Amino acid sequence: MKRDVRVDGEGGPMELTPTAGGWRFSWEGREGEIEAIEVEPGVYSILWNGRSYEARAIDGGVRIDGRFWRTEAVDPREAAAGAGANGPAGPAQVAAPMPGKVIRALVEEGQQVAAGQGLVVVEAMKMQNEMQAPRAGRVVALRAREGAAVAAGEVLVVIE
Repeated sequence: MKRDVRVDGEGGPMELTPTAGGWRFSWEGREGEIEAIEVEPGVYSILWNGRSYEARAIDGGVRIDGRFWRTEAVDPREAAAGAGANGPAGPAQVAAPMPGKVIRALVEEGQQVAAGQGLVVVEAMKMQNEMQAPRAGRVVALRAREGAAVAAGEVLVVIE
């Protein structure tokens, strides 16, 4: 999977490949493997270079070890389709971060959702992960079906 990743305004294309225990990445001349487990909504336990970190997703960024990093990650296909300076234009697509199984759909098509609201629960590597709305809007497509297997990057929900 490819993303254009910016941290505090710096960065560029990142290549992510799922591995047995996490992700292999290549970004800005750096390569490595990272393991990340969502321990509660918006809070991740990360293992990188033999060191453990707690990362908290906060609107517009992430807080790690008390430091806030402003972050953006955009699918290059969305950027090519007309992203503006403030992020991708058009519908927001919520995709599965890794292969897994849909355990529960928490919303219905046509439903209004708030930013950060739970949309779908996906089980991957024996952990249940709640996919959350990246912004407020209306669910225009619910592609996730309970019990269905999903691939990494597969779109589960579309919000306008």
